[in-house]
Amino acid sequence: MSRLFQPLQQRGLVLRNRVAVSPMCQYSSVDGMPGDWHLVHLGSRAVGGAAVVFTEASAVSPEGRISPEDAGIWNDAQAEAWSRIARFIDGQGAVPAMQLAHAGRKASTFAPWRGSGEVSVGEGGWQTVAPSALRFDEDYPLPAALDADGMARVVADYRAAAVRAHEAGFRIVEIHAAHGYLLHEFLSPLSNRREDAYGGGFEGRTRLLRETIAAVREAWPESLPLWLRISASDWVDGGWDIEQSVEVSRVAASLGVDLVDVSSGGLDPRQQIATGPGYQVPFAARIRREAGVATGAVGMITAPEQAEAILARDEADMVLLAREFLRDPYFPRRAARALDVEPQAPAQYLRAW
Repeated sequence: MSRLFQPLQQRGLVLRNRVAVSPMCQYSSVDGMPGDWHLVHLGSRAVGGAAVVFTEASAVSPEGRISPEDAGIWNDAQAEAWSRIARFIDGQGAVPAMQLAHAGRKASTFAPWRGSGEVSVGEGGWQTVAPSALRFDEDYPLPAALDADGMARVVADYRAAAVRAHEAGFRIVEIHAAHGYLLHEFLSPLSNRREDAYGGGFEGRTRLLRETIAAVREAWPESLPLWLRISASDWVDGGWDIEQSVEVSRVAASLGVDLVDVSSGGLDPRQQIATGPGYQVPFAARIRREAGVATGAVGMITAPEQAEAILARDEADMVLLAREFLRDPYFPRRAARALDVEPQAPAQYLRAW
């Protein structure tokens, strides 16, 4: 049987195959509210046959948004708006999943098609926060270093967001600690120059992430999976690296994380990334092997045969696709044909299969 179409059990959930829609920012919200665009965008990929459909990075607080147009989950009205989307995804046999995020020093910036760099307060921007008062780049906002109360609020915001996500009908939540956003900023010595208990060595730099995982896991039902996205490497000398990623994944698993979604980069504009098809898969494979935790592989996975091979070689337990799902919302059905598996289409679409 095709590995790509084998079910995967995660706690009390059985995923119908090993294909997930990776979180993709849509920059199409007002006041953090998802709307019709999100319903159709995410719903079409559930119809298309994915096992797990992730929302975009959903901000746990207003200042956690990347742009003023980002979606959020910091209030009950947003949770109610998300609930109809979760219900539709679930109704198609897919698992509705939400990525919880805080953009840190990369917040208050323009949507990609509106430009780049800082959105001023006068244009709807806000004061950004980070572990240390260091800009991401010269045209980005200067963040304020979080104090003890601020870090406690971050943990509380993640916990409250997880509660709202569950009430809205989501059955997986993923903590976003990658791509240069707040939790990743604490992990990397390039962005974390603190001299207190949240900086310095590995123990200090991972403290906020550990506190966040513990708070979310305590609030999230025991029967449902918790995922974690990390950047396995900063791709900059002296930055966060694969060795630290293996260790933090081992710690995360001990705290109740069920799968580590392995990406890379995004923390420092000096990064030198050796891209190519499946270029991040070796990170996922090493973490899976050495940390003893399930992993998801993501990054330039575009062909059914490529995805099948990743799983057949035991390099990951799931594959997450982003841009390929933008090109083809029905990728799993195309993959089923390519791998000689009988597609499972909605009754309304059976005549085409």
